[in-house]
Amino acid sequence: MNSRFSSTAAPVRLFRNPKSGHCHRVELMLALLDIPYETVDLDMANGAHKAAEFLKISPFGQVPAIEDNGVFLSDSNAILVYLTHRYDAECRFMPSDALAAAEVQRWLSVAAGEIASGPCAARLVTVFGAPFDHEQTIARAHALFSVMELHLEQQQYLAGDHITLADIAGYSYIAHAPEGGVSLSPYPNIRAWVARVEALPDFVGMAPSPILA
Repeated sequence: MNSRFSSTAAPVRLFRNPKSGHCHRVELMLALLDIPYETVDLDMANGAHKAAEFLKISPFGQVPAIEDNGVFLSDSNAILVYLTHRYDAECRFMPSDALAAAEVQRWLSVAAGEIASGPCAARLVTVFGAPFDHEQTIARAHALFSVMELHLEQQQYLAGDHITLADIAGYSYIAHAPEGGVSLSPYPNIRAWVARVEALPDFVGMAPSPILA
């Protein structure tokens, strides 16, 4: 269990696997919002995520999950939305304008769809030994990145010219796509976007994961 901030208030507890990009996107959001938090690393290899006590927090037995002063919540995108509405008084990460909010939601859907089935799934093969068709997941990642590369020619961030939840939800698996065998070399606009996210004050990274032999 590690704490990034010191505070007299009860910190948010983040239940996680430190190799998970879904968990990292929540940790990144906590850091950027300057929310005191502590991490609780689950021994998932021995089934800690399926234990009865954890299933009360996360009924599907998945990470990440959080506890925030008696509020329990799972699903990374749901947690991002909660943290923003709860703590982002200036609406920096989730705009109130209808069209701008819809643009953010579109990329949250991409995070749960094309990112999950592309660069995320490719990395699951190499880092966790998931039984997916690796070549197919790599192809899906490149199809997504081709669209993103053109999109980022027109703007600095995924949903406009300032950072939003769209970028937080997308960053982790895209930045770590090479761990899944997906090179970012052909995509200069994506690499520039990754660098912009990493240059944010209070940015916290996800440690590189060893690739299975």
